[in-house]
Amino acid sequence: MALAIFDLDETLIGGDCASLWSEQMGRLGWVDPESFMRKNDELMAAYSAGKLAMEDYMTFSLEPIAGRTPEEVEHLVEPWVEDFIEPIIYSDACTAIAKHRADGDRILVISASATFLVQAIAARIGIDEVLGIDPQVINGHYSGATVGVLTYREGKITRLMEWLDAEGENLEGASFYSDSRNDLPLLKKVDYPHVVNPDAALREQAEQAGWPVHNWK
Repeated sequence: MALAIFDLDETLIGGDCASLWSEQMGRLGWVDPESFMRKNDELMAAYSAGKLAMEDYMTFSLEPIAGRTPEEVEHLVEPWVEDFIEPIIYSDACTAIAKHRADGDRILVISASATFLVQAIAARIGIDEVLGIDPQVINGHYSGATVGVLTYREGKITRLMEWLDAEGENLEGASFYSDSRNDLPLLKKVDYPHVVNPDAALREQAEQAGWPVHNWK
C-alpha cells in the first residue's frame, strides 16, 4: 500500500477555500466584507507569487473566529461546504482518488488552510485523513493563533514526516498532487509527483523534470 497525497485548493477544488471562507465570514457579519476581502486578496496574491509569510495570513484570517468555540464554527462550516464547495469539487480529482483507492493506496490531504476547513471539505470527498494548519484552542475557544508547524512549503514535509512516524508509514511509492509552486519541496520528495492545473512557475518546473501535468475540471 502506497500513500497518495493531495493538496486541496486549486487541486481538489476549483478555488481557494480560505478565501471562500473569508467571503462567508462577511455574509455571517463577522467581518466587514469589502475591507476584509481587499486585505485577503492582497495576501493571496503574495501567496500565488510564492512571497507570502503564512503566519501573516493566518493571523489575519483567524482573527474573526477568536473567542468562538470549535463547535460553533464547525456547525457553520458544514452547510457552507455543501453550498459553496461541493459545486467546485473537480470530478477529475474524484476519479483520481477512486483509482488510488482501487489500487489499495492510503489517501491523505495536506493543505495550507485551517484544519477545520480542510477536514470538512475532505470529508465531503470521502477522505478522512488530513493535515492542515491547526488553530489554537484555549479553554474551549479559538484564540486566533495557531499551534505547531504550519503546513506550508517545507512545513508540509515536516508535518508529513511527523505523521508518517506516528502512523508507521513511509514515502515509498508515494504520489503527491498539487497546483502550486509553494509545494515544490514536497513534489521533489515523493516518488511520483503530479502537477494539477499548475501556475506558470510550476508548469515550467514540471516540464523540465518530466512530471505528469493534469488539467482537471
